[in-house]
Formats: sequence, C-alpha cells, structure tokens
Amino acid sequence: MFSNKPVRLAVILLVAAIALTACSSPAATPTPAPKATPQVAATDAPTPAPPPTNTAVVVPPTPAVISSATKSAGLRAALDRLLSEHVVLATSATSAALAGRAKDFEAAAAALDANSVDISKTIGSVYGAPAETAFLPLWRKHIGLVVDYTTGLATKSKTKSDKAAADLLVYADDLGAFFNSANPNLPKATVADLVKAHVATLKEVIDAQAAGDYAKGYAATRKAFAHMDVIANALAGASAKQFPDKLDGNADASGSKLRSALTLALSEHVSLTSAATGAAFGGRDADFKAAADSLDANSAELSKAIGSVYGDAAEKAFLPLWRKHIALVVDYAGGLAIKDKAKSDKAMSDLVAYADDLGAFFNSANPNLPKAAVADLVKTHFSSLKDVLDAQAAGDYAKAYPALRKAFTHMSVIADPLADASVKQFPDKFK
Repeated sequence: MFSNKPVRLAVILLVAAIALTACSSPAATPTPAPKATPQVAATDAPTPAPPPTNTAVVVPPTPAVISSATKSAGLRAALDRLLSEHVVLATSATSAALAGRAKDFEAAAAALDANSVDISKTIGSVYGAPAETAFLPLWRKHIGLVVDYTTGLATKSKTKSDKAAADLLVYADDLGAFFNSANPNLPKATVADLVKAHVATLKEVIDAQAAGDYAKGYAATRKAFAHMDVIANALAGASAKQFPDKLDGNADASGSKLRSALTLALSEHVSLTSAATGAAFGGRDADFKAAADSLDANSAELSKAIGSVYGDAAEKAFLPLWRKHIALVVDYAGGLAIKDKAKSDKAMSDLVAYADDLGAFFNSANPNLPKAAVADLVKTHFSSLKDVLDAQAAGDYAKAYPALRKAFTHMSVIADPLADASVKQFPDKFK
C-alpha cells in the first residue's frame, strides 16, 4: 500500500443533496417552343407535341438513425451515467462519514449535490422547467434520509436508522407520484418499486460500510450501480412513448442496450480505479484490496461486452490488454506515493504509448474505429484519471471529486463511438 495511516475522526454527517440531459426539384426540363410549321396548301399540319417534361421531385432515401444513436438511446445513456454517479458519490460520502474522514465527506457531499442538479436538468430537458424545479428538492430529500440512516448506524441508534428506512419507503411513493403526474406511462407503483429497490441496494452498501466489511461493501455498490440502468431504461422508454417527436427510437433496442452497457462498464472502471487509489493513498489496506478485486471483476465484464460484439478471440485478447493499463496506473500512483518522479513519469509515458496499442486493437476489430481516434480518446481518459490521482496524492479532496466527475463523464465519450461503430459494422445484430 502506498500511504499513511488511516484517518479516524469523529463521524461527521451533513445533509447532502443529489439530483437527472433540398431536394432541389430537379429543375423542370424547359419545354422547347414549338417550331412554326410550314403551310401546305390551305391547311396547317398539326403542331408536334412538346417532349414530356419530368417534373417529379427525386428525394434521396434518408438513412435511418442507427439504434445506438437515437435520442431515446441518448436519454437512457445520460440517465445511466448520472444515476450511477449518484450511487458512487452517495456511497463515497457515507464511507467517508462512517470513517470520520471529514474533508473527504464534505467534498463528496458537494459533488453529490452537483450531480443532483445535473439529474434535475435532465428531467427538465424532457418535462420542462417546472418539473425540473419540483424534482430537485424532492430528490434531495431522499439523500437527507440516507444521511439520517447512516447517522443512526454510526451512533448505534436503531430507532433513528429504522425511522429513516421507513421514511425512505414512504418517499419512494412520493417520487412515484411525481413521475406519474409528469408521465402517465410511468405508473406510480412501478416507479415506487424501482426506487425501493434503489434504497434497498444502498442500504446494503451502508450496512457493510458500517460493519467494516469492504468486500461486501464493494459487491453491494456494484449491485446498486447496475440497478440504476433498470431505472434509466424505464424512464427513457416512457419518455420516448410520451414524446415520440422529441425522442425518436427505442430506448430498449439492442444498439441502445450496448451503448448503456458500455457507458456503465467504463464509468464504473473509473469509479473503482479512483476508489482503489484513494484507499491506497490513505493507507487503508483492506479497502484497497476490495476495490482492486472489484476493479478486476469490472475488467472481466467489460471484456465480455467486447466479446459479445467481436467474438471470443477478441474477448480473450482484450482482457490482458485492458489489465495492462490498470497496472500502469498503479505504477503512476506508486510513484506519486513515494515521491519518485522518474517512476511516475515513466508510467505516464507508457500509458500514452499504450493508448496507441488499444487504438490498434479496436481498429483491427472494426474499421469504423480509426486507430488515432481511439488512441486520442484513451489518452484523454488517462489525463482525466491523472487529475484525480494527483489530487488524491495531495490530499486535496475538493479538487479530487470534481476531477472524478470529469473522468467519469468522459467515459461516455468513449462508449458512444464504440457502440455506434459496432452497430454500423453489425446492423443485423443491433437493430
């Protein structure tokens, strides 16, 4: 492990908040003027009919938008990113609070509230400004209740934690009523059940954190993270049904599913990487090991997603290649921890070279993915991740969490072209 002894402060809990992005008619052929016909005897010969004029407008066929690039697919992916980020930031805040890491908690809570604002803006983009305004305080309310639940565990007040858990179940009905009033395609009970499942998965995470069971905590976090796609798909699908002119396509189409799967897997990669490095810099050995194990499980799942598109051989080739860059990130973090600039500089140089290798891999699998374009996307991934690690090493939590949000968001910029290129290459597979 690379750092100092864990910080143990008094448990600090603040109420944080969170929140959901010419046919030019071929010019008509001019009709030639009829030629004057010479007179024969006393009668005029009939005037020849002018050649027919083609006045039909030729409209070139409009190519259909691929299923991964429709607006409904885009809404689902945006909700996936924001709702899963909500889970990451909420559990980061509760973890820091239960461990008494005050500055860590405060920065996580601030990032969580920024995420809440972004979620509300996404809701507003579909249902309008009044809905956005009403949604934000309602969404923030459940975060306050999660804080109450965590406080109850921290202070061993079963009465307090039980009341918070009960209030969260009532809250689920309130959020169900909100969405049903905005969209009749979202039954109150259906939404409430989805929210109750969200609350239940978060509770599993917090319970494990309070017990100091990191392995169980990360497994529960991954489960809570994945559940947000169930919510995102339901919201996006109902929104597209209500506003078909605004949101074309099918949020549940195979291409849309691929885009969401890649968005979630790549975003989770960032969250688990930063969790592992944060634990390492903080000297929390058990936390680091559990995060690293979860990160490798994420890598295996990402390789399976690649294999589902390009086959078993690609899956087997991708996994060790992807793991290689994680090892280089560990080398970079190790250099920062021991203040070995040569080590960290070499690791970063190797990561830049690695980007070309990953670009070559994807280009060999899909000609719609130019090597240089993929390499540039991967280099930006490294750059954004570097900002997170640099801030963590400096103990600057206020800088680390905004950097984490930026790195998390960038993974959608990678997921989108990967999905689109796959759909273009295999149109019969992704309709």
